[in-house]
Amino acid sequence: MRATRSCLRRCSPSWTSALQRACGYPPVLAVNILGRFLLNSDRNIRYVALTSLLRLVQSDHSAVQRHRPTVVECLREPDGSLSRRALELSLALVNSSNVRAMTQELQGFLESCPPDLQADCASGILLAAERFAPTKRWHIDTTLRVLMTAGTHVRDDAVANLTQLIGGAQELHAYSVRRLYSALAEDISQQPLVQVAAWCIGEYGDLLLEGSCEETEPLQVEEEEVLALLERVLQSHMSLPATRGYALTALMKLSTRLHGDNNRIRQVVSVYGSCLDVELQQRAVEYNTLFRKYDHMRAAILEKIPLVERGGSQAAEEAKESKETAQLSEAAPVPTEPQASKLLDLLDLLDGPSGDVQHPPPLDPTPGGALIHLLDLPCAPPPPAPIPNLKVFEREGLQLNLSFVRPPGTPTLLLITVTATNTSGGDVTHFICQAAVPKSFQLQLQAPSGDTVPAQGGLPTTQLLRILNPKKAPLRLKLRLTYNHFGQSVQEIFEVNNLPVETWQ
Repeated sequence: MRATRSCLRRCSPSWTSALQRACGYPPVLAVNILGRFLLNSDRNIRYVALTSLLRLVQSDHSAVQRHRPTVVECLREPDGSLSRRALELSLALVNSSNVRAMTQELQGFLESCPPDLQADCASGILLAAERFAPTKRWHIDTTLRVLMTAGTHVRDDAVANLTQLIGGAQELHAYSVRRLYSALAEDISQQPLVQVAAWCIGEYGDLLLEGSCEETEPLQVEEEEVLALLERVLQSHMSLPATRGYALTALMKLSTRLHGDNNRIRQVVSVYGSCLDVELQQRAVEYNTLFRKYDHMRAAILEKIPLVERGGSQAAEEAKESKETAQLSEAAPVPTEPQASKLLDLLDLLDGPSGDVQHPPPLDPTPGGALIHLLDLPCAPPPPAPIPNLKVFEREGLQLNLSFVRPPGTPTLLLITVTATNTSGGDVTHFICQAAVPKSFQLQLQAPSGDTVPAQGGLPTTQLLRILNPKKAPLRLKLRLTYNHFGQSVQEIFEVNNLPVETWQ
């Protein structure tokens, strides 16, 4: 606001008064006036116009959409504040009808934008692609281009999101592995791109060596070339420990997908058995053990990971749920029943399914029985049965459990206590637990009791989640855990779909 007011003070009097008069016009006319301000030579006026349009885009999206070409032109402004504001407005204008054209413009801006804008631009493109992607192939191509252009500036979950997207698109496995192999062969400096490429080559390396894919240019790849490329990633000084872990696992998986001799892979794996990085050394030792003692189980252990399609089914379910809710709301008759019947119906909804209605027993007609029931009325209802706890995560001694409480006075409120315990020999540090719920729910995360989970079963770390479920819909919970363990940074994203029915009924 201070910047906007200072810009207004620096504007010429005629333009300032015109801008202020625009506030009294109808929304479409006001937007058109602000759109003309974008063509003014004064940077202050253009900045004020972009700021005002950004505030109006939520209330009148179609009117602001008419000035999209002018807004896109403002991305090339040499002034950093103008280009940032134009970027924010451009991202707000993206929708399902213009996502292809807008994404192409934003990707062109990403290639030449200042470094301080690359993170915002890359994150905005990925979010827009995730929300409005017309096809899975377009979504994959868009994400790959962002990773190739500004891979070091993308969000932390970009790698996990892209691997899930590729894994859920079986028809695009061959296309994806060829695109990623070609991108990796050209540049191994973009770490998120290298991690996704290594994962994809490890999972679908057999498709890389098969015949040409119809959707890509002919690509002849030999087994030795694939192994040499992964060894190059392992030996590069630009590779992070996590990236080397991806490459080492990819080599191990290729030992079951390639038809040649595995001696080269065994030699590379054995070298990293004495690596200084603890996580990488542990992986190498385990892989060496697979070769030496459990070779007959290696193919089964290293088979392709079945990945659930990310977002598609969940989004469809949410859309279906919202549609059904709207239909029920429209078809609901005006209630004409007496208050007592309404109360019984409400109790039926809370106690169980409508098909098994259990009405309260009739009152005792005797005076003594009536007195007993009268005396019972002020008493508090019996406490509900406790909801069983649920274990949702366990890895290397770190365990995550959920406990549930529904306050009697607020049936739509669910309190979830997340308890993290650690039975391993090393502390879990920088522990962060994040949660997400569907749009029909309201989620509030309380501050955790700490960010360190002590080793050897020390004092657990707890965090409270308050979830409001006004529609009493089945609860789905997505969790993201980030922490450091044994010197390795770990990130886990998973969905909890097996919550007890008592948490929402």
